[in-house]
Amino acid sequence: MASIIKANQLQDFGGNSILTSDGAGNLTTQKINYPAFHAFLNSTQDLSNGVRTKVAFANEELDTDNCYDTSAYRFTPTVAGEYLIYTQAVLTASANTNFVDGDINIYKNGSVIAQQSFNFQSNPGNSCNGSISRIVNFNGSSDYVESFAQINTNNSNQKVLGSSSTGFTLFGGFRIGS
Repeated sequence: MASIIKANQLQDFGGNSILTSDGAGNLTTQKINYPAFHAFLNSTQDLSNGVRTKVAFANEELDTDNCYDTSAYRFTPTVAGEYLIYTQAVLTASANTNFVDGDINIYKNGSVIAQQSFNFQSNPGNSCNGSISRIVNFNGSSDYVESFAQINTNNSNQKVLGSSSTGFTLFGGFRIGS
């Protein structure tokens, strides 16, 4: 003999919803990976020589909880916890450059917390692609992250390459736990 248990909500001992059903068999679980965002640079951005510059990620592909600001280019999650934050940038300088190095950075609350540096002096005029990721703890109210890039060279033609697709230069993150 089989038994059927009918319920539209499963809760833990604290009364927190773990699993709900709409009565039609569609289940909703906890949104552990939220808030989440993914933004990209849709056009090339000029950089000043030797100046670390915030990358203007003004285009969102994903922003689950409206925590990414497309005018300040920063993510300020409203749920405390651990997040995986990532950024990628394609940097380039002109062909007459003799020495080029650069870096991409993740900043939390105005300070560098992750950096990838690279040197592409052997291929001046070519692009270099770098990416970094970092697990970051957020307080759920005022902590924020931003992405920066820098090129050091002997001329004034440094750029972060953007594209209307999301594959070139991007910035994102999502909650991985409390």
